[in-house]
Amino acid sequence: MPGEEIYVANPPPDPSHLPDEILKFRVQLNTRDVIPEKELHAIQEFRRAADYIAAAMIFLKDNILVERDITADDIKARLLGHWGTCPGLSLVYAHANLLIRKTKQEMLYVVGPGHGAPAILACLWLESSLSTFWPKHTRNRQGLHNLITTFSVPGGFPSHINAQTPGSIHEGGELGYALSVSFGAVMDKPDLVVICVIGDGEAETGPTATAWHGYKYIDPAESGAVIPIVHANGFKISERTIYGTMDDKEVTALFIGYGYQVRFVEDLENIDQDLAASMAWALDEIHKIQKAARDGNPIIKPRWPVLILRTPKGWGGPKKVHGEFIEGSFHAHQVPLTEAKTDPEERKALQKWLTSYDPCELFGTTGEPNQEILSIIPEENHLKLGQKKEAYAAYTPLDVPAWEHMGVEKGTQASCMKVVGEYLHDVIEQNPSTFRIFSPDELVSNKLDAVLRDSGRNFQWDVASRAKGGRVIEILSEHTCQGMLQGYTLTGRTGLFPSYEAFLGIIHTMMVQYSKFVKLAHETTWRQPIGSLNYLETSTWARQEHNGFSHQNPSFIGAVLNLKPTLARVYLPPDANCFLSTVAHCLRAKDYINLMVGSKQPTPVWLSPEEATKHCVAGASVWKFASVEDGVDPDVVLVGIGVEVTFEVVAAAALLRKLLPSLRLRVVNVTDLMILAPEGSHPHSLEEADWDALFTSDKPVHFNYHGYPQELRGLIFGRPTIGSRVSIEGYREEGTTTSALDMMLQNHTSRYHVAQAAVRSASFMNQRVQVRSHEVISELKHRAEKDKAYIYENGADPDGTFDVPIFE
Repeated sequence: MPGEEIYVANPPPDPSHLPDEILKFRVQLNTRDVIPEKELHAIQEFRRAADYIAAAMIFLKDNILVERDITADDIKARLLGHWGTCPGLSLVYAHANLLIRKTKQEMLYVVGPGHGAPAILACLWLESSLSTFWPKHTRNRQGLHNLITTFSVPGGFPSHINAQTPGSIHEGGELGYALSVSFGAVMDKPDLVVICVIGDGEAETGPTATAWHGYKYIDPAESGAVIPIVHANGFKISERTIYGTMDDKEVTALFIGYGYQVRFVEDLENIDQDLAASMAWALDEIHKIQKAARDGNPIIKPRWPVLILRTPKGWGGPKKVHGEFIEGSFHAHQVPLTEAKTDPEERKALQKWLTSYDPCELFGTTGEPNQEILSIIPEENHLKLGQKKEAYAAYTPLDVPAWEHMGVEKGTQASCMKVVGEYLHDVIEQNPSTFRIFSPDELVSNKLDAVLRDSGRNFQWDVASRAKGGRVIEILSEHTCQGMLQGYTLTGRTGLFPSYEAFLGIIHTMMVQYSKFVKLAHETTWRQPIGSLNYLETSTWARQEHNGFSHQNPSFIGAVLNLKPTLARVYLPPDANCFLSTVAHCLRAKDYINLMVGSKQPTPVWLSPEEATKHCVAGASVWKFASVEDGVDPDVVLVGIGVEVTFEVVAAAALLRKLLPSLRLRVVNVTDLMILAPEGSHPHSLEEADWDALFTSDKPVHFNYHGYPQELRGLIFGRPTIGSRVSIEGYREEGTTTSALDMMLQNHTSRYHVAQAAVRSASFMNQRVQVRSHEVISELKHRAEKDKAYIYENGADPDGTFDVPIFE
């Protein structure tokens, strides 16, 4: 057959041009008789049972032990699942079980090939962890029937690992994050080891490539360790993998450069002895590194173990069907026999495949696994991979310090981030092993550097940082920060992710995937609350005039708004005191995605600590000091949402006091964005009566919003009293390297634009305003043009532009 050679199972790669000397860095082990014959057979029985269940889950809706010939009626209407990775996953699971049973090591199992759920669910059923959390999946014939027949059908387990899978801390389906999640999970867990399987397709992703550096941020004195296993089966959906084309020298050179010791596991005739020896070696190497560090003699730049597991894709499945190779080719990636229900030849191949495992010998007539299979499973429930509390019930609340004494005097100016940095310093001090900050190299730029005063960074390859217990992980990879934060959070701790506003979008899909994990966790009865995922978004577009257009992007707000309302929280505190209150709240909160947006530049402190507390509890309030007659009976309502745009609203109110004193103005600030959503659509949304109390039921309302205007339109759509009386301005995707005021002018969020909107709207409500509206609007346009001309002539805003407005 033309081109047939490309389907041959794992052909040897072409010789590389690297020197043969590189191979001396491979770890060589004696793999003969590592485990005695009895254990070896038990391992093989466990693998055989798991592989059978995994394959049966993909195909069968009846005849679960193939006690008669398979008919079309025995096969599911839709065949879903990914077989190709399953044999490798169950192989590693079996050996992890034996290693735990022998050593009592605390372990979690993180699976990068997320669609390998059949293998993991099969292993969970065999160790009785599935029935612990899902009682209908008992370890007997009925439970096995329920597992096999309901997989990937409505109401059953999906084809990928998710929060419904016991023992899981990583959502399958989106590739690239398993390794960073694993590193986050072991931080501050000195007794925990995570076995992390990375598919060789997943290994091609940018996030995985960066995550290999994760060990450079693991202090073996305070944290656990990861055993990364690259499952190199050679193929992805329809193409070879990069790792599948690399020879031993190339792979060895790559991982030596990353800082690892490399061990190849590829003796297919002796795979169980090979893997048993390799995993035992890896754990022993980890213990040596940890002992040295914990004895006060740390190894500088230790080389941690990594295993390269080479097995055929879809190992044990059909060899060849319709003249095409299946096992060892991309045809085994998903469902190897897609037409088994309608094609007699494929149904015959399925019969041969499933009976090759001899299921009746494995499970007997009762459906219970034989005693040999059970003999390698850890005896203690708390050691079983599916029942580790670190994966579902490990939350330790933070000791969140009081913030009020750190409050800033009302009427002064302060950087929200500088004040918050001081507060986070105290959070770290009071929570030395349950709180970390994950930042893409922006802490100092974002003026949060107070957190580094006593704690520092936890960069083990840096002589200035290693072995000093730093609480900051600063790596210039948003993906790695996000993955580590997820692993850290899901295993019971709390973290914070500060970032430039423009670059949080890099981890948009990761955040969404994580939120799906949390949503499904809420729908289980056994997963306990976890700390919230906390984002601190600063260096905003409104003050990114020095970096230019590329650094101006508030779109992450919209990403959070689109989440399930029970999870999403977006806060735009208007000043330093409100920001302190918000950070304290978010660090105490559980199970949310919290986004806090604020400025690092000095801005006015509008509210005292006591007023800030009340304002944040309410989510929004009338700012009487900026309103006319405390905001009673207004002609128009001006609303600021965000630090800088709120300043422009207040500046507009002060300007209108002078230019048009007959205009009756109410100024409102919104700090909790979710209160604006229609009543009942979000837990924080205002009732209609409360909405009308803030914004009136019939007066014009102008929103000056930090994000994209269409986000706000979508949020308030459905409020029955809105009608056509609302106008919204926000970021218009306009910007360059220019001044702060010019950014506001370009996006129509300046005080002049706000004031014009107020005059136009109020002219319909107040005849005194109407007779002067054209005159005042012309004056406002003139002032805007004069300021713009000044900016372009002098390269800076006019003096006093951002002084605290004075209300006479």
